[in-house]
Amino acid sequence: MRIAIPIYEGFDELDAIGPFEVFQNAADAGADCAVGLCTVGDSEPTRVTASHGLRVEPDGRLPTPEEPDAPALLVVPGGGWNDRSAAGAYAEYDAGVIPEAVAEHHAAGATVASVCTGGMLLAEAGVLDGRPAVTHRGALDDLRETDAVVREDRVVDDGDVVTAGGVTSGIDLALHLVEREFGASTASTVSDQMEYERR
Repeated sequence: MRIAIPIYEGFDELDAIGPFEVFQNAADAGADCAVGLCTVGDSEPTRVTASHGLRVEPDGRLPTPEEPDAPALLVVPGGGWNDRSAAGAYAEYDAGVIPEAVAEHHAAGATVASVCTGGMLLAEAGVLDGRPAVTHRGALDDLRETDAVVREDRVVDDGDVVTAGGVTSGIDLALHLVEREFGASTASTVSDQMEYERR
């Protein structure tokens, strides 16, 4: 399973890096998955600056759904929504590039997931319409203004759309997906290795 985590200026570090580490550890434990950080669009920036100043070098750009290396799972991080930052999920919501890519991949059969206010990007993509979803508690009122059916659970699994609440819940989301796709034993191995108590 190919897993892509799109990053952008102002994304929250843990929203992306937490799930990345979970999926990479799952692969190291024998799960048939490969995870990478990518950018969305035609250009391939050599570095992206996250919300707390971490500079990250992406693996490349997100393939289109038609390309052979298109992901089966897309995990969209949040960041910069609640303070309406000039860089972050709020800016990406307005720009529309990531929501458009999410909609295209979902329509092509990919599972799409979000961490924290990445859920607002899924909402803008239209993939949460009429479906249960959660986001960071500071953005729940914003999510209620969309067509999503807002839940306040840590992780909400609706099959091909999976959402998680605030920042650290991305680790729970990733472990949930590892268990769903590769089994409880692999998820347990990863959580033990990371010394993480699942919620």
